[in-house]
Amino acid sequence: MRIVIITGLSGAGRSETMRCLEDAGYFCIDNLPSSLIQNLAHIFSLPGSKIKRVALVIDVRSGDYFDHLFDALMALKREEIGYQILFLEASDQTLVKRFKETRRRHPLATTGRIVDAIKEERKRLSAVRDIADIVIDTSNLTARELHEKIAETILFGVEEKKLQISVISFGYKFGIPTDADLVLDVRFLPNPYYLDRLRPKSGKDQEVYEFVVQRPETARFFELFRQLLEYLIPQYEVEGKSYLTIAIGCTGGRHRSVVVAEELVKIMREMGYGINLVHRDINKK
Repeated sequence: MRIVIITGLSGAGRSETMRCLEDAGYFCIDNLPSSLIQNLAHIFSLPGSKIKRVALVIDVRSGDYFDHLFDALMALKREEIGYQILFLEASDQTLVKRFKETRRRHPLATTGRIVDAIKEERKRLSAVRDIADIVIDTSNLTARELHEKIAETILFGVEEKKLQISVISFGYKFGIPTDADLVLDVRFLPNPYYLDRLRPKSGKDQEVYEFVVQRPETARFFELFRQLLEYLIPQYEVEGKSYLTIAIGCTGGRHRSVVVAEELVKIMREMGYGINLVHRDINKK
């Protein structure tokens, strides 16, 4: 099991970091009392647990519970449960600006000025910062740049391809999938529907598959689309996109789109991506 403890100054990007790790497949818990870390580790370590990557946001919002953090960390070490501490910070000027822009109250600013609350928080967190595995100053980072930092320092290749890709075959007569990012119209390919022997079959049948795939225009299409994917997908990942849905459409969603979707999944799996494939309209009349 892999545990990342996210802590640091309020307004430094803890929530954004948690969203980044959540998109990468981590089970995330915000504002967890540190005294519960050990119990959670035990639960997630039980036989049959599917939770292998956990991100816990622990900070001064938990009040006195935060003071138990070092005890909890010692307990994890005794039980040989590995963890990393990620500490986020920013300059006083940056933090004050962010609180003013969001109009949120600093958790320690019950009375007095924000700057005083920030100084008090730095003081309380200084010991945790000293033992942190990773310290990131977010003062001059955009949300995208912070995501890139997290990918470099925390993910470091564990999720080699963190972009989750779905491929959907569909029929235009039933409407375009509403969640599609890319829509490919393959109605330019010869239609098996007009052959009596192929009409009752689907794109998952070998005869229909061969009819579509063995066409020279189909081969050229796959060649060009592979080049497009090799360019587009890394750009989406750099941009921080977490999900990509590619919709492949023909008239009824039963023949050509199914064959093309199946082949595109093979191509993307060869590129190293995990794919979720759905044939939405294959059984519709």
